[in-house]
Amino acid sequence: MKKKNIKIKKKDKEGKQKKSKKQKRSLEAEAILRQLKRAGKKPVPFKQLHKSLRDIKGFDFVKFVDELEKMKRSGEVIEDKTGLRLADKNSFERCVVSRLNRTYGFVKNVETGEEYFVSGKLLMGAMPGDVVLVRTFRGSGASLEGEVVSVVEEHFSRFTGEIVSEFGRLKLVPDQLSKYAMEFDDPDGICPREHDKVMAVITERGRRHSEHRCKLTAGFGSSLKASVCALSVLELNGITPNFPPEVIYEAREVSDDRSIGREAKKRLDLRDKIIFTIDGADTKDIDDAVSIERTADGYELGVHIADVSHYVRPRSALDDEAFRRGTSVYYANRVIPMLPKELSNGICSLNPQEDRLAFSCLARLDSNADIVDFKFAKTVIRSRVKGVYSEINALLDGSASPEISEKYKEVSSVFPVMCELADKLKEKRLRRGAPQLETVESALIINEEDICVGAKQYVSGRSQEMIEDFMLTANECAARFGTEKGLPFVYRVHEPPTAEKTEVLADALKRLGIPYEDTGIPKPKQLSDIIERVRDTELAPVINSMVLRSMSKAKYSTEPIGHYGLVLEDYAHFTSPIRRYPDLAIHRIMSDLLEGKSVPECRRSFNKFAYATADQATQTEITAMQVERSCEDCYKAEYLKQHIGELADGIITSVTDFGFFVMLPDTCEGLVSIRTLGEGQYVYDGLMQLKNMVTGQRYKLGDKVTVKIEAADVNSGKVDFTLS
Repeated sequence: MKKKNIKIKKKDKEGKQKKSKKQKRSLEAEAILRQLKRAGKKPVPFKQLHKSLRDIKGFDFVKFVDELEKMKRSGEVIEDKTGLRLADKNSFERCVVSRLNRTYGFVKNVETGEEYFVSGKLLMGAMPGDVVLVRTFRGSGASLEGEVVSVVEEHFSRFTGEIVSEFGRLKLVPDQLSKYAMEFDDPDGICPREHDKVMAVITERGRRHSEHRCKLTAGFGSSLKASVCALSVLELNGITPNFPPEVIYEAREVSDDRSIGREAKKRLDLRDKIIFTIDGADTKDIDDAVSIERTADGYELGVHIADVSHYVRPRSALDDEAFRRGTSVYYANRVIPMLPKELSNGICSLNPQEDRLAFSCLARLDSNADIVDFKFAKTVIRSRVKGVYSEINALLDGSASPEISEKYKEVSSVFPVMCELADKLKEKRLRRGAPQLETVESALIINEEDICVGAKQYVSGRSQEMIEDFMLTANECAARFGTEKGLPFVYRVHEPPTAEKTEVLADALKRLGIPYEDTGIPKPKQLSDIIERVRDTELAPVINSMVLRSMSKAKYSTEPIGHYGLVLEDYAHFTSPIRRYPDLAIHRIMSDLLEGKSVPECRRSFNKFAYATADQATQTEITAMQVERSCEDCYKAEYLKQHIGELADGIITSVTDFGFFVMLPDTCEGLVSIRTLGEGQYVYDGLMQLKNMVTGQRYKLGDKVTVKIEAADVNSGKVDFTLS
């Protein structure tokens, strides 16, 4: 009987819990639900909903508004310009706003990852990172498009923009969010002027981006200067040249040259070997050096890397900041380092004639340059000379001056064997079928006033290629070390192209008349053959770009799935711990094993660390690449702004439905808008050609054209051309 009473009480308790749970909704929330259910699919305007509820006993208007906002945020109720209604969960997709342009945006389905295009007027003022409900529909193209019907979760959004004057009133035109000027507040007294570049944050939201209100949080200076615009790009992406005080303090504490002498006694001493560095003339963060010796059956290649992990300890302020940054950022004539200059340009930089702590890869290669064996060791080294690419190239081709020859007399004896090994490594790389992509890199010319006054294509010489092949060898050895020992590791991986991208490439090659056997996902050798077929032709830059776009993006992973582009089963980044966190991470893991930790202990210590590093490094690398590209565009626009009205020859590098882009020999690029092409009906073939259906005139990839520089906007980095 007692047990029965207990059960009854338990049931009563459960019943009360269910009842109280059901009663959690307020009077106002229940009333809203009743009215919207009664209306069915018919939208109810806000005023009408309020009017129908205000006479209810105990009704509170403030609670009514609060409850309605909660229901909208949860996605239970949606509101558009016609009114409010209950959301049909089956009719909408939950998405995140992934990116915005000035007149359109993209949202990504949170479950499937599929992305939908949304025109500006259908975005409902949604901001990047907002969680939204989206109605999808079939647009004019083949892909689904979307319409935002409700903003479920608002995301804090900073943005940059330019101050403009509208009828004597200053307003802010965002760089990305909208093409309309916005009202702003200036609580911190920034006092902007027309054309100033500023940072702002949304304070009040409207139904459209143009109806949002914002406040200024920072001013950078004139948007007519590329250096100012670059600063705003960096700030927007959380990249700063300044380090927190505790990080600077820690960097100074560990940067004591006297500690090198004490530590050297515990290390393999390589100071008697001919070791030297080769970098650009302006490089200050020198993190790799090489040594090459001929052996009885081949070669010994030493790749000696700054032992950054000796100074940057786990869970230190230095380490936390390096992890957050993930990579150094390079643009124009500047670098935003991953580590403070006390380390990157100081004690970790392999400066000539100074003892330095290194982590060395000593690889034995046979006469065919195949890796026979390797060992990693903590070492102390002394670089004989700071080599410069251009100077060594001159020595190798016989054009060096007596002064340059004198500078390198201590190391020049190893140049013949260095060239011999490098030639064999290159030959081996070509035999593997690794595509020899020639990407167009720019070298910007910045004057003393910090203005870009020129641009040219960066040309890589023989010494650059040699160093690259030596570094690839060390990176391959590091990856093998990780897999053979079974360590938690951070690999550099590159997956094969997707079927969709392969189809696009095959179609383009067919239209250009370039032979290509479509057998599904191509082998790297197939892509290599295509590039070689067009090398030294007018189509070379276009085909290089198309092949590059067809490939997957390289990334970091804890799984050694190989590197498609290099045709290597094992690959990791070991050679740049000053400027890349994944390199620092694997140095730390390898060091612990070499210092006596067991593999199980390493797994316990580094499993989570490796996963976190791979994810963070992939994301920071993507951000850095986007930032560097945006900054470079601003500088190029600044340069071309000085040449408005001039003519230049170029080549069509990409075609769209709104025009085509032309690249000049100096690597600057601009848009020839369809609006400037004259009368006619223009049809884009979806891939590589724009045709005037009236005149028959065609504009296609690879065509040479002469253009006139019409306009250059430093703030956006956009350049406009017209055909001449």
